[in-house]
Amino acid sequence: MQIPKPFLGAIGGSFLLIQLLFLGNMSYLYGNVFNDSQRMKAFTILLVDYDDSIVGQSVKAAYSQLESPSFPTLIEHSSTDYPTSNDIRESICKGHYWGAIYVNPNASSRLSAAIASPKAAQTYQNTEALTYVWNGAKYPSYAQVISSSLQILVQGTRSAYNALNGTAAMSTANTTDTNIAHVLFDPIGAASIDLKPTNQGGRFYYNTVTMVMVILPQFFFVMALNGISAETKIFETLSLRQNIALRLGISVFFTFITSLCMSGYIWAFREDWATTHSQFPLTWIILWLAMHLHFFIMDSVTAVLPMKFMPFFVLTWVIVNVSSTLSPFELSPGFYRIGYALPAYELYQVLIDIWTRGCNPTLYRSLPILFSWWLIGIFAFLAATRRRVLSLSISLESRGATISDPEKV
Repeated sequence: MQIPKPFLGAIGGSFLLIQLLFLGNMSYLYGNVFNDSQRMKAFTILLVDYDDSIVGQSVKAAYSQLESPSFPTLIEHSSTDYPTSNDIRESICKGHYWGAIYVNPNASSRLSAAIASPKAAQTYQNTEALTYVWNGAKYPSYAQVISSSLQILVQGTRSAYNALNGTAAMSTANTTDTNIAHVLFDPIGAASIDLKPTNQGGRFYYNTVTMVMVILPQFFFVMALNGISAETKIFETLSLRQNIALRLGISVFFTFITSLCMSGYIWAFREDWATTHSQFPLTWIILWLAMHLHFFIMDSVTAVLPMKFMPFFVLTWVIVNVSSTLSPFELSPGFYRIGYALPAYELYQVLIDIWTRGCNPTLYRSLPILFSWWLIGIFAFLAATRRRVLSLSISLESRGATISDPEKV
């Protein structure tokens, strides 16, 4: 059997290009999270000590033992910087810190009283010593890391207190009293505050698979639209203005319904996730904007890129966009901060802002970037449609045929 050399050359080239495509894209994807466990110190946690006594000292001693590249960085501020606990919550809400832990006022005196008095020990609640705060809706998988780190810090504080003051307290305490013994055994605990509890199973999809589904339907539909347009000779039948109006109308309607469907299944599987009436339409609107700009991008690229190269573009576009939402940029190598300019990252930031009722104030950046992509997309879409009609007109003229409506350009 004689196999033509052009065939072998083409197959060999495709073989090599496909390997490089997936190797490059997956290396980019994996590189985003490579050794991220050793960059956890990039997460910052606020410490405020309203007590200024042994409990606060124990927190700092515990952190000194836990401090490492794999543990978030504890940053202490005075109570004058954050006069109330609401100020601390506001700081987390604004994204200044990933979490916070604070020592409640009079925590040490309550603990000392409980160790000294059976009556005080009976009413003592160790969770009144500390409080920690985090935002469960902001990168849910990493929010769990923050929550777990804060819990570890609380456990370490308990051990540090025993090391600093346990022996002295035990030497003077009435250890035969059950309540006092219980206090000595478990002196320090913490109350936890999740600014936006996000415990539904689907939470791990919001910044991963969901971002893919914003892009892929646009590609599939654009391919179908192009195929149907070619079969029905719609470019020959309609003028340039009519073609633009038709495709623009179809793009608006398709992305409008697709974004509604996505918002619908996010809400249908939200379980006990607390939402408001305004969050659904806001989610729908921002998803529509993102899907529409991706539609423009896909439609424009298909007008200039040969079909055999479309998989290279689509896969790469999906990977770079999804990579920007997989994990916080604090954990990624600096190069990956190019994701700030990508629509998927800014879309996810807006969604967090919507779902947390403003606890991710990046709209000043995210909305202009998304609208910029949309404007670039619509200009590219207009140019692409014009190119399609002109190319067809030239092709028909070369065959001696004419288009029904000469008012094309």
